[in-house]
Amino acid sequence: MKINVIDLFAGCGGLTDGFLQTGKYNTLAAVDWEFPTVQTLKKRLNTKWNYDLDRNNILHFDIQRTEELINGYNDSKFGKSEGLDKIVGDKNVDLIVGGPPCQAYSMAGRVRDENGMQDDYRNFLFESYVKMVSHFQPKAFVFENVEGILSAKPGGISIVKRVRKAFKEIGYEITENLRENALFDTSYYNVPQKRKRVIIFGVQKSENSTKQVRRFYSLMKEKASSEPLNSKVAFENLPKIYPSKSNQKHSHSVKLNGVALPNNHEPRMHSERDIEIFKMLTEDILSGAEKYTSSKALIQLYKEKTGKDSKFHKYHVIREDKPSNTVPAHLYKDGLRHIHPDPNQARTITVREAGRIQTFDDDFEFLGSRGDQYKMIGNAVPPQFSKVIAETVCEIFETVDKTFRMKNGLFEELNEPKLKYATL
Repeated sequence: MKINVIDLFAGCGGLTDGFLQTGKYNTLAAVDWEFPTVQTLKKRLNTKWNYDLDRNNILHFDIQRTEELINGYNDSKFGKSEGLDKIVGDKNVDLIVGGPPCQAYSMAGRVRDENGMQDDYRNFLFESYVKMVSHFQPKAFVFENVEGILSAKPGGISIVKRVRKAFKEIGYEITENLRENALFDTSYYNVPQKRKRVIIFGVQKSENSTKQVRRFYSLMKEKASSEPLNSKVAFENLPKIYPSKSNQKHSHSVKLNGVALPNNHEPRMHSERDIEIFKMLTEDILSGAEKYTSSKALIQLYKEKTGKDSKFHKYHVIREDKPSNTVPAHLYKDGLRHIHPDPNQARTITVREAGRIQTFDDDFEFLGSRGDQYKMIGNAVPPQFSKVIAETVCEIFETVDKTFRMKNGLFEELNEPKLKYATL
């Protein structure tokens, strides 16, 4: 029997896709409040996973309006729904997954905001997640977020302490040491990108719940590779896109050589100045000169080329012999920190390349404007990392299930059950 899941803050479906790839999960419902991401997720579920969209279980709605989300709503912006209670019906919700928007916790967000994101409402979106866990009482949950959540202190109080207290109050246990146990670098989990993320795994409190939480993190650590995955795999076998002065509407043209253009592989428009800078920076690395690898040199270069001052360096070339730097939602504004490694192409990465760095399959089609597409990719959990999480959760559930056997139509405990799960 498959494990039933609700995905909150689902985005375009990075978590969901990884879970479904295992073949062991069933998505009962998914919720997100941005229209392009919901449309993208719906199409993926329909075309890849044969989901019936007439079930209306992929919801475009604001999770902060928890009571309406559960009981139903009729809204001028979000449309109408019978609510999650009726969508779920008599099925058990075994697992809730998701991660509130991370901008309020991210280091970059706090640096850019004049008040360090102290007043950002997104600091407390985890409370809506907790309410949903409290209502549906899943056997376990997976809560994903950025490394910055470990140090965020809106109002002077640690978010981690708030999160731990909130889950404890509704009867769930999480690890005591999140920094040591729950922080993962996805480049060691089949993702060609250095992307540090916190994965909080929680289970219903019981005499053996501490063992289950420890087991989850032990298994996750065991599955890490010995070496990070380099970014070269993200650029292989894609049509090359070269600068072209013959087209006034596009700065680059694609060389297909008889190959079909992959979805979402059109380049941004770049100025001649930026093309020159990209070429110079990539050649600097390939030649071994590396004159522009320090922040100071890059800040100075930006001032020389644009006449503008900046406290932070704007440029970063992805190196094929290393994992990519983190793909952020900010990519929708510009791609200057994600420059393609080939000097002959002299451009920033396309949506498809960003998707590959995040381990979305090539048949995963992103909808909306190009800005929407970059943003949803940057906000997503890499599906390959999600798949590892899903497999680990399943191992925990299967271990629990083995502690029971059926006798006279009832489950009889054998030995010491780690958790009292009887419906998987």
